[in-house]
Amino acid sequence: MPAKPLPKAELHLHIEGTLEPELAFALAERNGVALPYATTAELRSAYSFTDLQSFLDLYYALMAVLRTEDDFAELADAYLTRAAAQGVRHAEIFFDPQAHTARGVPIGTVIEGLARALDDSERRYGIGTRLIMCFLRDESADSALETFEAARPYLHRICAVGLDSAEVGNPPSKFREVFRRAAEAGLHRVAHAGEEGPAEYITEALDVLGVERIDHGLRCLEDPALVERLARERVPLTVCPLSNVRLRCVDRLADHPLRAMLEAGLLVTVNSDDPSYFGGYVDDNFTAIRDALRLDDETLRLLAANSFHAAFLDDRTRRDYLAEVAAHTF
Repeated sequence: MPAKPLPKAELHLHIEGTLEPELAFALAERNGVALPYATTAELRSAYSFTDLQSFLDLYYALMAVLRTEDDFAELADAYLTRAAAQGVRHAEIFFDPQAHTARGVPIGTVIEGLARALDDSERRYGIGTRLIMCFLRDESADSALETFEAARPYLHRICAVGLDSAEVGNPPSKFREVFRRAAEAGLHRVAHAGEEGPAEYITEALDVLGVERIDHGLRCLEDPALVERLARERVPLTVCPLSNVRLRCVDRLADHPLRAMLEAGLLVTVNSDDPSYFGGYVDDNFTAIRDALRLDDETLRLLAANSFHAAFLDDRTRRDYLAEVAAHTF
């Protein structure tokens, strides 16, 4: 009988990026949406990306099938089912409201649909959850502000704000004001930085936006002073290995800098990003890096523990999860 997966938290997961082709076709039929693909196999064959933008083009196109609260609840339920099988005990889930409101879907439909699934996730799946509202950095700062204000009636459903989408040419400082309002509202703050953008974007996210976690952060290694700061301040980095290969941030998994990041004392976590598109959910990422980088069991245990240290949890809950990691047998 195979061993159970290592208990872990997933902190870098775009719920829209869990839309599997089979569900996309089912929702398209239900909502009368025509997809430009005849079969699920044809759609999967499109999952070959040259960079971040080529992925985003398909990612946003497929969102057209998401229309109702039921659609968003079904999407979240499908992710939670897979996450439970992958050893996830806690998930902090990104969503992109602007990608839906731009299509005429009310922000309340998105949030209430996702929340319906997340509210029951502890009982049904044994997974604690949080919801993180992301702003699209290739949209305007004013659009982000409008989105935040539209979400105010639902902030009790939201744990944090984040920043994602096309990074190059869209520095964190562009979103200074919306992150200030989020901080005033008592929300945690995270941001994608240093994936395709330069190491300076990581520094800017920390100093201008006041973020508590950096999503990706690979390019921090280009700035030794930044690496020293991240290690000293214990700033978590939510790394997504299979995503980095699919989006050509690294050529091969064997070239991934994760080991170097750990050796530099960084608080690195492993996540799946957009698993439907990138070839695996979070435990698939653990398995892939274990094999490619020849990581031993204690390093995998460290990565799992890091995920709970980096999560937005109260101390008692964090201790309980860390005890599960310590007790795990491979």
